[in-house]
Amino acid sequence: MAAAGAHRPGPLKQQNKAHKGGKHSGSSQRRAGGRVPVKAQPRRRLRDLNRVDRRHQALQLRRQRKEAVLAEKRSLGSRDGPPHLVVVVLLHSRAAAHDSLRLLQSQDSAVVRADEGGAGGFALLCPRLKQRWRFVTAQAGDLHAVLDLAKVADSLLFILDPVDGWDSAGEHCLSCLFAQGLPSYALAVPGGTDLPPKKRIDARKKLSKSIEKRFPEAKLFPLNTEQESSLLLRHLSSQKQRHLAFRDRRAHLLARAAEFVPSQDSDLVGTLKVSGFVRGQTLNVNSLVHIVGHGDFQLSQVDAPPDPLSLNPRVVKGQKKSQDMEVQDDAGNGADEMEEDVKVLMKADPSKQESLQSEVVPDPMEGEQTWPTEEELQEAEDSLKANRRVVKVPKGTSKYQAAWIVDDGEEGSEKDDDDEDDDMDDDLMEEAVSQEGESSEEEAGEEESETMTVSECLRDDQYDEKMEEDEQMLERYKQERMDEMFPDEVDTPRDVPARVRFQKYRGLKSFRTSPWDPKENLPRDYARIFQFQDFSRTRKNLFRQIEKEETEGASVGWYVTLHVCNVPVSVMESFKDGKPLVLFSLLPHEQKMSVLNFLVRRHPGNSEPVRAKEELIFHCGFRRFRASPLFSQHTSADKHKLERFLRPDAALVVTVYAPITFPPASVLLFKQRSNGMHDLIATGSLLSVDPDRIVIKRLVLSGHPFKIFTKTAVVRYMFFNREDVMWFKPVELRTKWGRRGHIKEPLGTHGHMKCHFDGQLKSQDTVLLNLYKRVFPKWTYDPHVPEPVPWVRSESALPEQEVEME
Repeated sequence: MAAAGAHRPGPLKQQNKAHKGGKHSGSSQRRAGGRVPVKAQPRRRLRDLNRVDRRHQALQLRRQRKEAVLAEKRSLGSRDGPPHLVVVVLLHSRAAAHDSLRLLQSQDSAVVRADEGGAGGFALLCPRLKQRWRFVTAQAGDLHAVLDLAKVADSLLFILDPVDGWDSAGEHCLSCLFAQGLPSYALAVPGGTDLPPKKRIDARKKLSKSIEKRFPEAKLFPLNTEQESSLLLRHLSSQKQRHLAFRDRRAHLLARAAEFVPSQDSDLVGTLKVSGFVRGQTLNVNSLVHIVGHGDFQLSQVDAPPDPLSLNPRVVKGQKKSQDMEVQDDAGNGADEMEEDVKVLMKADPSKQESLQSEVVPDPMEGEQTWPTEEELQEAEDSLKANRRVVKVPKGTSKYQAAWIVDDGEEGSEKDDDDEDDDMDDDLMEEAVSQEGESSEEEAGEEESETMTVSECLRDDQYDEKMEEDEQMLERYKQERMDEMFPDEVDTPRDVPARVRFQKYRGLKSFRTSPWDPKENLPRDYARIFQFQDFSRTRKNLFRQIEKEETEGASVGWYVTLHVCNVPVSVMESFKDGKPLVLFSLLPHEQKMSVLNFLVRRHPGNSEPVRAKEELIFHCGFRRFRASPLFSQHTSADKHKLERFLRPDAALVVTVYAPITFPPASVLLFKQRSNGMHDLIATGSLLSVDPDRIVIKRLVLSGHPFKIFTKTAVVRYMFFNREDVMWFKPVELRTKWGRRGHIKEPLGTHGHMKCHFDGQLKSQDTVLLNLYKRVFPKWTYDPHVPEPVPWVRSESALPEQEVEME
C-alpha cells in the first residue's frame, strides 16, 4: 500500500547542475603533465586596450589618413608625379573656352606648351608654385571624347553660361558623366560683365539656385580676371581627389604625342608609338593594353624619352634662356624629341607576355569516349535494330525530352527549330494580338517590295519613311502595353500543334524551388567562352596582389613611349583629327570572352520602349561595344525570369557576351537613333561574370471556363485538339484569381478539357498554364562603335526658378 501511494517525480522536477569535476585549473594542469599549450593570439586586441590607448590609436589612424591625402595632393602635378590633367567641358553653346583658357595661360612666371594632335590642348608650367597642369578641351556635344577624357582626368572644369548655365546637350553630357563616375570638378562662369550690376547679382543667385540639384555643395568661380583664374587654379590643385575604382587598379595613359610606323607587309597596320605620363598603377610591358574605342593590343617595348614638361629643364650649351612667358609649339619637333636621348626601359618577353586570344577554339572531338570494341559495337547495333524509332526533334533537345515526343506523322516537322527562329516565332505570336493572321512569306515579300520601291531620293518618300518609323514606334508602344497588361501571354497557334510548337518548353512545379541543371543543353557559343571556377575568389586574389606586390615596369609619373604592335592606321588618323587617344592596361584574363551580367536601371530622361535582343551600345568601364542583350529580373534565386522589355520601374539584369571585366565598373546603355544620335536609356554597374546564371523564358497559355461545377470546370480555347491536351496533362494549372488545379481528361476532339481545382471558379476568371525554357544571349559582340552625331542643342535645360526682387 505504501509503494502504491509513493510520490513519483513529474516532468517539472527540479534539475540541479551536475558537478564540474576535473574542469578546474588544478586538474587540467595535472592532466597536461607539464605541457604548455600554444597561445592563440587574436588578430585584434581592442578589448585589452584601455581608454587612453584606444584614443591614441584612433588619433594615429586619423593622422595616417590625413597624411595620405596630403601626399596625394602634393604628388599630383609636382615634379615627381604626372601633370594635373584638367579636362575643360563646355556645357553651353554660348560658353567660350578661348577667353577662359587665355586667362589661365596668363599666369605670372608660367610657361605654356602646346600639345600635338588636333585637340588643341596645352600644358601650363609654374616653377614658382612647383606645379604643372595639362588642359584639354572637350565639347559637350562630342559624347565619346567627353567620356574618354573623363575616364583619365584628374579634374573636370565645367564652363557654364552666366544666364542659362547649361543647355540640353550639357544636360545630356552631365547625365552620362554622373553615370560613368565623376572625378573632382570645378564650376567656372566666364562673362556676365556686360550685364548691369543688379541683374548680374540676380543672374548669379538664379544660377546658384539652379545648380543645387546637380551639384549640391559646389561653388561657382567667376573667370574674368587673372586674379580669379589664379584662385581657380589654386582650388583645382588643393581640392580632394575623387577616385574612380576601375581606373585606380589599372595603369592608364592619355597620349600627348603619337607616331605611326607602318609594317613591312602593309601600310594599313603598323607600330604606334604613344607618348604620355603613366597614371594609376605601374605599367608592365608584358601586359596587354586597350586603346579605348579601337581594341586590345600587345606592347613590344617601353622607352623613356626626356620629360617635355619638366619644371627644371636641362640647359643645353649655346641655347639662349627663354623668357618667363613663352609659348612653344611642340607639334613640329615632337618626333625629334622622341628620338633624342631615348632610353629603352624594357622589352617584352614572349614567354611572359599575355596572349591576345579572346575565344576558345572548340574541339569537335572533345568529350569523346575511348573507341569501343567490335563486340560492343555489334551489341549496340543489335539493340538499336530491335527498338528503333526515328523522331525529329529540335536542336538541343535532351534524351529525356525526345522520349516523350509522340510520333504521329510529325506535323510541321519540316520547320526550322533553331533558337533564333523560335524566338522570332514568339515575337510574331505576341505581335499577332493586334494583327490579322498572315503568312510570314507574304510579309517578307511585302517588305522586299517596299525596300525596292524606295530608290529615288524624293522629299515625299523621305517624309513617308519618317511616318513608317512613327508607325513602328507606335507598334512597339502597343506591344509594351500588352506585355504589361498580359505578361508573357501568347495565343495558342491554330495551324501548328501546340506540342510541336512548344516542345522545347517544360512545366515546373515551382519556379522558385524546382531544380534546373545549369549545364543542360548549352549552345555552341558556350564552347567559345571562358569561365572561372570561383570568380569572386579570383578577383579578390588579383586585387590583393595589386595592392601588396610591386610589379616591374614604368612607375606612376614617368613620361614613357609605348610601342603598340599591329595597330591599324585609323587609330593614328583619329588622333590627328583631334580625338583623344586613351590607353588602359588590362588585368589578367580581361581580354577573354565570357558572359557578363549588368545591373541597370532605366534612365528617367528616356521613355521609348526597348525590347530584348535589340542592338544597344555599352560603355562598360574603359570599354565600349555593341551587343544585343537579354533582360531578366534581379532576384536572389537560382533562376531569373526573362523580361521582354526594359522596365522603367525596376532594376533589371542585362546579359551579353563580352570581354571579362573585373568589377567595380560602371555601365551606360545607349540606343542609336536612325539619324545617328545616341540616347542614354539605362545606367548601372557590372554585377558579375557568370555563364551559369540561368535566364528562363516563360510562356503563358490562357483558357476560359466554359462550364463551372463545384471543384471542376470545362475549359476551352487553351488547346484546339485532343492530342495537345494529353501532352500537357502533367503540367499544373493556375488561375488569375489564385486557384490551382490540373487537367483530368480531354473532352471531344476540339481541345475542350475537364479540369479539377482546389475551389470553385468564378465565371470571369482565366485559366493559365505556364511553360518555361532557358534562353541565352546572341553572339553579336562588336567592339567598333560608330561616332555619334552631336547632340541637338536647345537654349536652356535648367528648371525655371523664381528670384525675389527687392
